[in-house]
Amino acid sequence: MSFRARLALVAAVAVALAVVVASAVVFVVVRGQLLGQVDSALTSRARDIASGPLQLEVGPGGTGVYLDAGRGPLFADVAYLQAVRADGRVFKTYGEEGSLPVGERARAAARGDMGEYFSDATVADTDVRVLTKPLSNGYALQVARSLSEVNHTLHRITVFLFLIAAGGVLIAAALGLAVSKAALAPVRRLTEATERVTETGDLSERIDASGHDELSRLAASYNTMLAALEESSRAQRQLVADASHELRTPLTSLRTNIEVLAGERTLPPEDRERLLGDVVEQLGEMTTLISELIELARAEQHPELLEDIRLDLLTADAVERARRNRPEVTFSTDLQESMVHGAPSTIERAVANLLDNAAKWSPEGGQVEVGVHGDEVTVRDHGPGIADEDLPYVFDRFYRASSARGLPGSGLGLAIVKQVAEAHGGHVAAEPADGGGTLMRLRLDGHSSPS
Repeated sequence: MSFRARLALVAAVAVALAVVVASAVVFVVVRGQLLGQVDSALTSRARDIASGPLQLEVGPGGTGVYLDAGRGPLFADVAYLQAVRADGRVFKTYGEEGSLPVGERARAAARGDMGEYFSDATVADTDVRVLTKPLSNGYALQVARSLSEVNHTLHRITVFLFLIAAGGVLIAAALGLAVSKAALAPVRRLTEATERVTETGDLSERIDASGHDELSRLAASYNTMLAALEESSRAQRQLVADASHELRTPLTSLRTNIEVLAGERTLPPEDRERLLGDVVEQLGEMTTLISELIELARAEQHPELLEDIRLDLLTADAVERARRNRPEVTFSTDLQESMVHGAPSTIERAVANLLDNAAKWSPEGGQVEVGVHGDEVTVRDHGPGIADEDLPYVFDRFYRASSARGLPGSGLGLAIVKQVAEAHGGHVAAEPADGGGTLMRLRLDGHSSPS
């Protein structure tokens, strides 16, 4: 059964229950009102009869003792009339065919131990309403009225209520189908879009997400998910394409050098030494490139757990390593105590990449100035600076300015810095420094006061 059909069924069942309960309440109320009218009429008749010439008399020819209640309009709507003695003996009116059943309650009323009460009985296949009223002379008067009209009215009401209930259920089912169709339209569009994406693999598929209800929010979330998947797929394709392009050149050169070294032609010692040096250098470049590719992929797929870290101490450690690796460059620091919430190893890698980039562009004996202020790390070099046309692209993957073609590097170092910054809700920027060189700013979100 479809979800739409289940919604319609639930609506029909809910309406059916509501209609059944309402019909039962209406039936009970109407029955109570009708019986109340009958009881009121019986009370009035019993009071009038009890105040009249009520006595016992012997029937014609000595056939028995009967109740003589007189004659008149008092009997117009009375089906049965009889007197009950305390010992249970019944005295009917003359000519009465049947008699009302007498129980312990009626005898108790005759003895004066019980007040008047109403009861239902069936006499000669006729339902009657009986009022038993105690008299002061050891008798109780029982007056009965037929319930045929009441039963007929209740039967008609029951038929009407059944028809109304059936019609209500059918209308509820039809409205449930119509409402479920309209309400589930976003779900249907979402399903169709998902099926199209599954069939075609086109992640650019989007659905209308207008409105502010839960289904509209679901559609918006679905669109956001598709956009994220599309961007991830695009980035993966770009990464594979860029990596293939970047690896092609060193692989070709490496293959050529190895073929020359493995050839039968005898090379002079100095040429062989130069080729071996080129092979080692190319293998180092490829190792660096592959390591940074793995670093990028790991950071995208397996984010680290975040914790509170001292940004100034982490930066100081990175500066010490840079000093050992780049002894030809002087590093000066201005590190203020700062706490941030993030992944220590990835932040440290980003800071190290900034330092390595600054050292690479610094002349021998040059100075790199490193600072930590709040949640921002600044690295400034005194190199030639970055051309204006290259500034927007320096953090793109594999991008290398024309002036950097002859320098070692994979073009991924600053891309990793950007990835780390965005993963921590921050950003990284490059700008020309006063007096020459480049100033890099790495800002991380989640700054907190030092403890």
